[in-house]
Amino acid sequence: MHKHKKHRAKDKSRGHFLPGIEPQARLDVEPRPSGHGLAIGFFGASGTVTGSRYLLEDDSTRILVDCGLFQGGRELRGLNWAPPPPEVDDVETILLTHAHLDHSGAIPRLVRNGWKGRVIATRATAELCELLLPDSGHLQEKDAQFANRRGYSRHRPALPLYTQNDALNALEHFEGVAFDAAVEVAPGISARFRRAGHILGAASIEIDWKGTRILFSGDLGRYDDAVMFDPTPPPEADYLIVESTYGDREHDALSPELALGDSIERCVARGGTVVIPAFAVGRAQSLLYYLSLLKQAGRLQGVPVYLDSPMAIDASEIMCAHSGGHRLSREQCKTACAVAHYVRESEESKALTADRNPKVIISASGMATGGRVVHHLAQFAPDPKNLILFAGFQAAGTRGAALVAGATTIRIFGEEVPVLAEVTNLSMLSAHADCNEIMRWLSGMPQAPRRTFVTHGEASASATMAERIARELGWHCETPRLGSWGDIALATDHA
Repeated sequence: MHKHKKHRAKDKSRGHFLPGIEPQARLDVEPRPSGHGLAIGFFGASGTVTGSRYLLEDDSTRILVDCGLFQGGRELRGLNWAPPPPEVDDVETILLTHAHLDHSGAIPRLVRNGWKGRVIATRATAELCELLLPDSGHLQEKDAQFANRRGYSRHRPALPLYTQNDALNALEHFEGVAFDAAVEVAPGISARFRRAGHILGAASIEIDWKGTRILFSGDLGRYDDAVMFDPTPPPEADYLIVESTYGDREHDALSPELALGDSIERCVARGGTVVIPAFAVGRAQSLLYYLSLLKQAGRLQGVPVYLDSPMAIDASEIMCAHSGGHRLSREQCKTACAVAHYVRESEESKALTADRNPKVIISASGMATGGRVVHHLAQFAPDPKNLILFAGFQAAGTRGAALVAGATTIRIFGEEVPVLAEVTNLSMLSAHADCNEIMRWLSGMPQAPRRTFVTHGEASASATMAERIARELGWHCETPRLGSWGDIALATDHA
């Protein structure tokens, strides 16, 4: 590992954003704390639920935990185009909690700009990134091409943030490791990946930095989930960074299977189509499993189900191959996958959009920010017979959040589309722990951390979670600002 220079001059030959595109925003990073100890920089998922990116650095080593894309409103998405903070350029290793794009999706951008470090993740996460990252690059290329044909982009020409080839190059930097095994990151620094639930391969990351223990919760999954294992109880830690996606909310106590079945049958009875924007990794597979249970119970007979996402199809096959990474048997996986007709080709997807017969379409993306589901929304949202059913968290500023909040129109491909269809969000289908489940996980810590940083949530959710932790557990909690730093005392400092 090389020792970085604190204030090295920038290499002007390396572009931080693509030609012809100016950054929509710049991350306002405060000065690093003085001294020569360990510090943590909150360069993403602070005051917002996306863009997960935390920097750990001392005088000799820099490590990034996650490197995700920002999703939401225009200003927030603009941070994806902004030059990364100078500190990130010198990162030697990225530790990745899981494969979702708000945690992994900026890695190809970093590699495109010349980064040459390594990415360490669980084996399942590395395998899922082989799907997600090239697909993300491909979709960005397609969206740019579509915007140029239709002329609705503010940029001439519209360009992708990165390409499919950029993503393929990024995959060469990945190293897959086993859960619970100590991995040397740098001299005197090691990491362990603990099961977090949430999705296949998702992990909490325990870092031992020269005797100081730092724990990143990652995205915590639900307890007693039908598909994923419970999160592993947290180990002892000096410093804790915990997510708060649902820090101010509880999930409905209804059965996910029954709530899904009732919603679909209500729509089909009036002759409508159900469009389910779903994350291709995690939610799509859980939905298939619940739908298979409904079919086995004699419900939804004659209602065709379509999985319209090549990436979700491939992710489902990876799920079946990793039978030890979740609760489902190989036979249950096989039955779940068989419940849907797989749609890979774009022409067949277009035919689905034109079909007026009652059906269920599961399509990415989960917050309706891009992908094939956007075309389905443009067609089916204006008809009151139809149902748009969300099955996960909708970040502020996304199309999904607007729909759930009751928007009467949504902007798609530069045009306003009326929303007359029924819209619902079944929170019990979410892959995220709610506030009570987060507290359950925290209560399993052997002792209180020295400091707890509450992140990865909208501002109100993080604040509510921090207040509850302080009130019920008596811990010192902070909700760091995006771009801020926090001091971490090394073991030698408080020995």
